[in-house]
Amino acid sequence: MIDSTARALVCLGAFASFGFAAVGSVIGCGLAAASAIGSWKRCYAQGKPAPFQLSILTGVPMSQTFYGMILMYAVIGIDTQYWIAALAIGLLGGLGIGGSAAYQGRAAAGACDSFAETNQGFANNLLALGIVETIAIFVMVFALMFIGKIPLA
Repeated sequence: MIDSTARALVCLGAFASFGFAAVGSVIGCGLAAASAIGSWKRCYAQGKPAPFQLSILTGVPMSQTFYGMILMYAVIGIDTQYWIAALAIGLLGGLGIGGSAAYQGRAAAGACDSFAETNQGFANNLLALGIVETIAIFVMVFALMFIGKIPLA
């Protein structure tokens, strides 16, 4: 394969890891934000104070974007003769990380609803969200382990 094409495919794999992770974060943050806004509306309508902690829950899925960025920088260094590995690791890693972020956002939406209603359980909510996030960390770490077995450029 022509080296410039192989380099382009390595770059595609690298950016896919970041891009898919970011898309998952957007979906997750969007789901959580919609729930937070609805929860704040309920609080205002009931004359209750609107909890600031919902802002924190809304932003939790954003961290997966950083995992995608870390993976992107690792994938970009793969030697061009291993472009298929770079492409596969970037695509699959990004999808795994992004999927974690999207589902973490769904869980954060439930946490927003629960906390706004009861004003209790914030630490428990964060713990549950952390468990979902652990999948993204596993994907990133195992992808980095695979990259460690591939010669770098």
